[in-house]
Amino acid sequence: MTDLNIFLYCASSSSLQSLELPSSEITDAVVEQVAGKLSNITFLDISSCKKIGARALKAFGKHCQSLVGLRRTMRPLEVTDMVCHDEEAVAIALTMPKLRHLELAYLLLTTQGVLHILLHCPDLEFLDIRGCWDVKIDETLKEKYAGVRVLGPDIVDDRSFLDEFSDYTDSSDYSWEFMDDVYDDDVYEDMSDEESVWNDDYDVD
Repeated sequence: MTDLNIFLYCASSSSLQSLELPSSEITDAVVEQVAGKLSNITFLDISSCKKIGARALKAFGKHCQSLVGLRRTMRPLEVTDMVCHDEEAVAIALTMPKLRHLELAYLLLTTQGVLHILLHCPDLEFLDIRGCWDVKIDETLKEKYAGVRVLGPDIVDDRSFLDEFSDYTDSSDYSWEFMDDVYDDDVYEDMSDEESVWNDDYDVD
């Protein structure tokens, strides 16, 4: 069965709430045709889907208005020939305001792209930006969005968080800082309460 057929089959279920299509070959055009049938989706995994972009994200956001969790991550080698993903960040920000959990590891984002998301997703609780090297947020932003747990962009040698929480298969290593509170979400019951160190060399006017 092809990725398209799988996608269409999933879309045929009106009660579907969680849709996981990692490494799928679906395209923007396919998503635009089918997303209207996915109105009950609350969690979406489109990690390592290299043939979709901002158009698909806009379509998902427009039709999946109950979406609270999105995994849109890549592996390092998958983005070597790609350009900036800020258009995807803007699409997420403008069409998915109810997001609470967002994974964007290794996307080619800038600080401005992440700020769009923080500004337009007021319910956001967890943001994974591991490997998003151009994202730099200073203490002012960290304090302003203190309610958001941020993982990344720095990566150091520790894999226990990866083993417990992520589906990644690349060889990168991960780190975090302990948080005082406990994350409690029905969809992400196993997420540990950690946050990475922010990079503080970005000046905010």
